[in-house]
Parts: sequence; C-alpha cells; structure tokens
Amino acid sequence: MADTLRIAFMGSPDFAVPVLAALVEAGHEIACVYSQPPRPAGRGKKLRPTPVHQWAEARGLEVRTPRSLKKEPEQEAFAALGLDAAVVVAYGLILPQAVLDAPTHGCMNMHASLLPRWRGAAPIHRAVIAGDAKTGVQAMMMEVGLDTGPVLATEETAILPTDTTGSVHDRLADLAAGLAVTSLAGLVDGSLVPQPQPEEGVNYAHKVTADDQRIDWTKPACEVDCQIRGLSPFPSAWFYYAPEGETEPLRMKALMSRLEDGRTNTAAGTVLDDELLIQCGDGKAVRLLRAQKPGSKAMDAADLLRGLPVPAGALFE
Repeated sequence: MADTLRIAFMGSPDFAVPVLAALVEAGHEIACVYSQPPRPAGRGKKLRPTPVHQWAEARGLEVRTPRSLKKEPEQEAFAALGLDAAVVVAYGLILPQAVLDAPTHGCMNMHASLLPRWRGAAPIHRAVIAGDAKTGVQAMMMEVGLDTGPVLATEETAILPTDTTGSVHDRLADLAAGLAVTSLAGLVDGSLVPQPQPEEGVNYAHKVTADDQRIDWTKPACEVDCQIRGLSPFPSAWFYYAPEGETEPLRMKALMSRLEDGRTNTAAGTVLDDELLIQCGDGKAVRLLRAQKPGSKAMDAADLLRGLPVPAGALFE
C-alpha cells in the first residue's frame, strides 16, 4: 500500500462521495473535509448539508463549510492543516493561489471529462447532449485557471445509445474513486508526471439552463434523443401535450428515448403510433421510453399510456 498521506478532501455532490470513501479505505489521513454550506431544500426549506458533508460527518470527520476561500483567515486555517495534498472533486468554490500552494504536493482535481473538452461546471450533461462517443475522468493538478491544469492520469468510458447523464455520472464516479487513489500515489512517488493539456479542442461545459430543456421537435432526431438522455434524470427535457378535451396542455418530462425511423411529409412533433413514437424534423423519429406527467412519478411508456392515452396523430408542441 502507498504511504499514508495527510490530505484535505474538497467536494460537495454525490459524484464526490465515492472518491472520499476510496481515500479513507486506502488508509489516508483525512485532516479535514471542505464542502459547500448547507442550503434550504425540500418543502420545509430546512438547511440540508451536501452529500459529502453528510457522509463525512457520519464518520466523524471534521467538516468545514466556508462560503469563500478568498479571505486570509480561511487561507491561514487551510495552510495550518499541514497537508501533503488536497483532493478536489466538484467542490464548487474557486481555490485562490494561496490555497493551491499550501499542500506539499499541491491540489489534485478529479474532473469528469477528457480535457480540454468540457472544462467547467456541467461536463457530463454536455458530453451526452453533444452526442460524444466517449468521455472519462481525469486526475489533474489545479491551477487558478478553470480546469486548465496538467493531467496526471485518465480513465475513459464509452457513451452508449442507452446511456443517460445519470448512468454516465455513476460510472464515472466509480472510475474516479479508483483513479484518485492511484493518481495520488503516483503524484507523490513521482511515477506520474503531469502532462500539459492539448492546446486544441478547448470548449466549456456551461451550466444547464432553462433554455436547454424545452424540446424542439423540428430539430434532427439525434439531437432530440441526446437532449432527452443528456438531461435525464435531472433537470429533464420537457414538451407540451394537450390531451383531447383538455383546456390546458400538460407539461411532460421526457426521461429516456431511442432513435427510430420516421416518415416523410409528416409534421415534426406528430405522434406516429400508439407507443410514443414522435416525428422529428429530419425524417427520423424518437421513441419515448420513459416520461413523467405533472403530479405523477416517472414511468415507463407502457405504464404512462395506461393512465394517459396518446393516440397516433396527436401533436406534441
């Protein structure tokens, strides 16, 4: 086993938890865990700690939740930990140079893309939405720039036609856990040397916004399919459907789909059969496999159609 290291872990969402668990399992000393502050959640808007915060606290690890690391007292408190290294996974705060410089071996980030493609906040969503054939997770050394640092090691995975952002997220989280342990060891013993990112192929994974979510059936079917799968399970793509006899259209969530043949000379958004095959703008079609109507849970198409008939010839807005 690699030497025991004194490290700080800095992360917030579910994606980061397997990495923290793997570092603990590897026997490293977790001097402190940093995470985003608790935020209001649920119907009662009670403060809810992040998944990393909850996991760490349940195991007796010290957790700090500063709103910023820009001020000198926070930077001094971090430096006082006397760290060999820091491991960062989707933390959500900018690390100033003083923080980056404090650990002996610097700050290592686990990033969920194949850099320099999809630097930024939503790399998994953007890779699936874009129809990328593959993605991965990389151990990289952090700089002040946004995901610009040199790369230590990479694990790749294919993005399949049956994948959603949710399934890719879970797969990458597992890969990141193993890669973090081996990369940290390689960084410290010198067997891994950080390599600069390529200068070509840089793009940014901007946060998903409301503008990304509404389905435009006039677009090519492959784009619609990738949009649906890339926004599933959260925040989800959506469209309007007005059942016959209803005065208000229903805002429906589309959660899983697949590409199929469509028809020529048929309007985009037309339902082509009684099993949710929808015409798109390029003569191809998308079959909805899983969806959700307002006030209900997500369902497979067959279950949804039992309570909400959608006949052939219906039109989705």
